[in-house]
Amino acid sequence: MEPIRWGILGAAKFAREHMAPAIHAARWADLAALATSGPAKAAPFAAFHPGLRVHGSYDALLADPDIDAVYIPLPNHLHQEWALKALDGGKHVLVEKPLGMAASDFDPVIAKRDATGLLAAEAYMIVHHPQWQRARDLVQGGAVGRLVHVDAAFSYNNAADTGNIRNKLETGGGALPDIGVYTFGSVRFVTGQEPTAVPHAHIRFENGVDVFNRIAADFPGFTYSAMVSMRAFNRQEVVFHGETGVLRVTCPFNANVFDQAELVLETAGNTRTVERFPGVNHYVLQVENFARTVREGAAYPCPLEFSRGTQAMIDMVFDAARNGG
Repeated sequence: MEPIRWGILGAAKFAREHMAPAIHAARWADLAALATSGPAKAAPFAAFHPGLRVHGSYDALLADPDIDAVYIPLPNHLHQEWALKALDGGKHVLVEKPLGMAASDFDPVIAKRDATGLLAAEAYMIVHHPQWQRARDLVQGGAVGRLVHVDAAFSYNNAADTGNIRNKLETGGGALPDIGVYTFGSVRFVTGQEPTAVPHAHIRFENGVDVFNRIAADFPGFTYSAMVSMRAFNRQEVVFHGETGVLRVTCPFNANVFDQAELVLETAGNTRTVERFPGVNHYVLQVENFARTVREGAAYPCPLEFSRGTQAMIDMVFDAARNGG
C-alpha cells in the first residue's frame, strides 16, 4: 500500500515523544515534514528521521504538495481552526483531542470533511487498542451479565506546572478537555450507549479551568460515576460492574507508560481471568488504521461523530455544574 506522507504542525512535546515516533514506526506511513519556528525544535525529530523537511510556518507545510496528511498537536483552542485550514489545503487530518471546546465546534469540520472527501479524525488512540476492543466484546457479549454500573477514574497532578497549557483558560485548558475525553469516551465505546442525564456534577476551578471533577450520569441501561482531576496523584481505572461479573481495565489510557494493558474479569464461583496486551502501541495502530481508511476505504474506528458525542457529554457535565447539579 502506498505510504501516507505525514507532516506535523508544531514541535509539541507529545508529538516529539509519542506521535512522531509512531508515524515513523507505522506501516504505510512516512514522516516527511515538520512545521516549527526554529531548527533547535526540529532537531529531536530529525534525530530519528534524518530526511525530515522543516517548514518555518504552518501555512508553508500545508502548501507542501508532497504532504498527504497532517497531525495537529497544537493547544486545544487552535485545533478546529487548523483542522479546517488543513482540509482546505487538501490534506487529510488527524487532530489531537479535543477537536473543539463544545460539541458544535465539530460540525464545521464534519461538514468540510464530507465536502472534500478527505479523512478528518480526532486522535483518540485508545479505541485502536485491542484491550478496548476486547472489553467491548466482553461487556456487550454478556461476560458480566446485565450491566449495572460503571466507575471511571483518571488523575494526575500538574499543580506545580503553572505555565502548562492545561492550566490556562486561554489555551483551552482543564481536566475535562484533557482527560475527561477518556473517562467518558471509553464507556461510550464499550457499551454503545449515550448518557441521558447528568444529575450530579461537582467541579472545582482554578484560574478558570476545571481541576477536579466528580460526576454522576445516567445511561439507558446503567449508572455511571467518574473522578477526573489534574490535582490528584496518578490514577486510572475503569470498572464495568454487571449482575454476574466485574470487568476491570487496570491501565486503560496510558498503556506501556502508566502500566501494562490488562483486563481482569471476575465472575461467579471465584473465577478470575486476566488478559494482558504487552507491548501494543496504540499510537502506531492509530496511524496504520488511518492509512487503511485513506488508501483502502476501510471504516475508521473513531469517526468524528463518535468524538462529537464525547464532547457532548462533557458539555452536559459543565451544564449540570452551572445549574447546581
